[in-house]
Amino acid sequence: MCAAPVASSVAQSTTGSQRPLFTWRDGVLAGAFVVATRAARPFDKRAAEALQRPERQRRWIFQEGSAIVRTIAVPGAPIIGTTMYAVGRLSHDERLAEVGLHGTEALFAGELVGSVLKDLFGRARPYVDTTGPNPDDWQLLRGLRRGSDYQSYPSGHTVAAFTAAAAVSTETSVWWPVATYTLIGPALYVGAAAVGVSRMYNNRHWASDVILGAAIGTFAGIKVVRYHRTHPGNRIDRWLLNASWSPGDGRISLSAIPIP
Repeated sequence: MCAAPVASSVAQSTTGSQRPLFTWRDGVLAGAFVVATRAARPFDKRAAEALQRPERQRRWIFQEGSAIVRTIAVPGAPIIGTTMYAVGRLSHDERLAEVGLHGTEALFAGELVGSVLKDLFGRARPYVDTTGPNPDDWQLLRGLRRGSDYQSYPSGHTVAAFTAAAAVSTETSVWWPVATYTLIGPALYVGAAAVGVSRMYNNRHWASDVILGAAIGTFAGIKVVRYHRTHPGNRIDRWLLNASWSPGDGRISLSAIPIP
């Protein structure tokens, strides 16, 4: 079996959109997240105690609901993204493949940033301090040295959920703007928020962890998709969206736009 790159029969435009990758709206959004994270910080302990009350922890609907949305986020989001990409490629559905590929890329980007910050800040999870929730238990690089118990900030599940919501919403806003702003976007972001609340309910994260996770995920989803919109001739799209495989004479030939 051999693979030989040749010019694609369908050339993709190399002229990107004139919209810049970062805009003033991004600064406003970032500022809003900073304010929200800071504002939530004094309420971390109060929120943790409220969600851990026995009457809430015993509720079946809360237990099952948190497990469902948590699983949809991780490992669900990367599985869904790669499946969408594979199905889109096999069925020649370009839009489905594009959403799956770009969403999965955004997930990797968001989780990378989140993982670095987890290790860097070394914040203890709510359940670690047995004398009671202590949101002030931080230590630089402790997450790297001591592992998961000290990797609370930010919430990785929330990063994944908001990344998926932002990536899909940004993609579909070009094709179905009305449906995106009235149905798709709201549904995805409400689901992502439910993931964040579930992590607090499960006593794995503080409120400020969740808000920072939402910020990272939102930016990762929007920026990765916008990058592909403004750089349509990028290498990842050339090979993973425009490449095609066709069997013939016992061989498989690869057709893709060549990389300069």
